Formats: sequence, structure tokens, C-alpha cells
Amino acid sequence: MADADRNRRRKQPDFLLFLAVTGLLTFGMIMVYSASQYIAADSAINDSFYYLKKQCMWVAIGIVVMFFMMKLDMNLVKKAVWPSLVAAVILLLFVKLGAGISSLGAERSILLGPIHFQPSEFAKLALVLFFAYNMSRCREKTATFFFGFLPLIAVCGLIVGLIMLQPDLGTSVALVGTAFLMMMAGGVKYRYLFAMVILGVALVAVAIVLEPFRMARFTAFLNPWADAQGYGFQTVQSLIAIGSGGFTGVGLGNGSSKWYYLPEVHTDFIFSLIGEELGLIGTIFTLFLFAVFVWRGVRIALLSEDPFHSLLALGLTAMVGVQTLINFFVATGMMPVTGIALPFISYGGSSLIFTMIGVGLLLNLSTRLPKGDIG
Repeated sequence: MADADRNRRRKQPDFLLFLAVTGLLTFGMIMVYSASQYIAADSAINDSFYYLKKQCMWVAIGIVVMFFMMKLDMNLVKKAVWPSLVAAVILLLFVKLGAGISSLGAERSILLGPIHFQPSEFAKLALVLFFAYNMSRCREKTATFFFGFLPLIAVCGLIVGLIMLQPDLGTSVALVGTAFLMMMAGGVKYRYLFAMVILGVALVAVAIVLEPFRMARFTAFLNPWADAQGYGFQTVQSLIAIGSGGFTGVGLGNGSSKWYYLPEVHTDFIFSLIGEELGLIGTIFTLFLFAVFVWRGVRIALLSEDPFHSLLALGLTAMVGVQTLINFFVATGMMPVTGIALPFISYGGSSLIFTMIGVGLLLNLSTRLPKGDIG
């Protein structure tokens, strides 16, 4: 009876957050169709609407999942922390133990019936849940090294290490960035975080040096025009696409980068097509919607009275925000090319579904804010 009374007293979900997500999803479907119609019609698929239809299906599933997570009891979410983390590790191990599907030189997904499932997307959510639970449960120990920082960095290192084996540098960097922000907010001492940054930079440097293709990509990042037909090709074509859009763009559907000039234009480089077809106005509009998402997410984190709710809201917001920044930096040549999707907008099922699970949890948390807060 008491639980029913509490549910009746819950606030309405954050409307601006919901509006921003709705805008991103709608805009994403439009851009996926624009980016993929030519390559879908000019291939064995022979259906210009193929990717749009599949993306609409994922959006529909994502919305259903979002509404389900909005109503979920947060005590059940807490109980799912350890099972989720263990499941994430097992699934990531499956990828490297023969179950992984090779695509573009990487093994990042496993086949579940007709679905290509990416365990790394699930692992991102599992890691955020673990960090929020661990730091909120032992707040007095979070500032210590052995009982606070070390368990967090060990779990993060395990997850990131398994993802790096796929290899997937982009998701690894996004995870480390999210973990760093959560630890900073959770009370981990700055000297530990500084050491984590130094160690992270060193490990990334080693990862680049040990893999010739990563070294070539890093060198191409420094001067992509020197190898415009090789490792610098994607960066050069991305910059050409964005630059040709100017202020207003060449018009929706009129971009030429999707005519096989820019690889993965409907996934990792969809931001470049937005710049080409909708110009500076389109890119600012896109970043504005993400800024609204981050603003409302951080607001939920700051106003939440429960430490677990606060850290979870921050982690879910950072998960989207950091990934968005990485995608933006890659598209604009400010970061070496790493395969990472633009949340809500890029084509793909796993990324969208688990991002929508995060949105559902965020909206759930927004209904539990103090009644006197100012929207």
C-alpha cells in the first residue's frame, strides 16, 4: 500500500529531456534514410528504404523499452547490478572465444538469431550501474585507495580490456571518460584520478604503438592530407563533406559524400552528412538537442536526494555526452578515427536500444525528484 502511495505521488517525467530525445530520434531516422538510400538501392538489397525500415523498428523497440524502464522499481535496478556486470563480462568473453562476428577487421558482435548484438553496448550500461551502486553504498570508503578507487579501476580495466581486444578503441575511450566523470563526482581523490589519466594515456600510447593500423591512423590524424587516399581518407572526406555544406548546407538528400565517398556515412560519420546537407545550422541544431539532454540529465543528478540515483543519472548522462563528443571530434578531424556511433542518430540496433534503456532510467529518476524543485 505504501509503495502504491509513493508511486501516485511521483512527479511527471522530465518533459524537456523527453522532448530532446524525441527530437534526436526523429532527426536520426530522417538522416539515416538520407545517408543510406543510395547505398541500399545500389546494392544487392535493392531497397532504398531498407535501413530506414530497420531503424524505425529499432526506434519502436527502444521506445517500448524506455517506457518500461520509466516504471521500473529502482530497487530492482539495484538488484540487477551484479548480474548485469557478470553477464557483460561473459558476453564480452564470448566475442573473443569464437562467437564473435568479424566485420571491417573487428569482432564486436555476436549473432542472436537474426540480430547482431554488441555486448560492449550492454557493458557500458552495466559499468555505469556498478559504479553508481558501489560508490553510493560505500561513500565513506570511496576516497580510500584499496576499498574505493582500486575496485572501481579493476572492474573498469577488466571491461575496457575485453573491449580493446575486439578491438574497439572508441568505446573504450568513451567508457573510461564516463568512469572518470563518475569517480570525480563520487568522491575519489584527485591524485588517484590524475594517476588514472597518466596510466590511461600511457596505455593508449602502447595500444597505438603495438598495432600498426592504429599507428597509421594516428599519423594520419596528425596530417590526414598526407595520406588522403589511405588512412587519412575518412578524415579528409569527412572534412570535405562538412566544409562543402557551408552555413545552410546543400539541401536534405542532396549530399554527395554518401555516394561511396565517405565510408560508414549512415553510422559512424552521419554527423559529417548532417554538416554537408544541413550546413552549420544543422550541426548547431544537432548539438543543441544533445546539450539539452546533458543539461536535463545533470539537473536530475544534482537534484536527486538518493546518492545512487544521483550517480546513476550522472553516469547515464555522461555515457551519451562523452560518446557524442568523441563522434563529433572524429568527424571534425580533432581525434583519430575510431568507430563509434552518434547516439540516437546513427543507424544501429544495439547502441540505440541500450541508450534508450538509459533514457528510460533517467526519466524514471526525474519522477523521484523533490516536489519543490524548479524545472
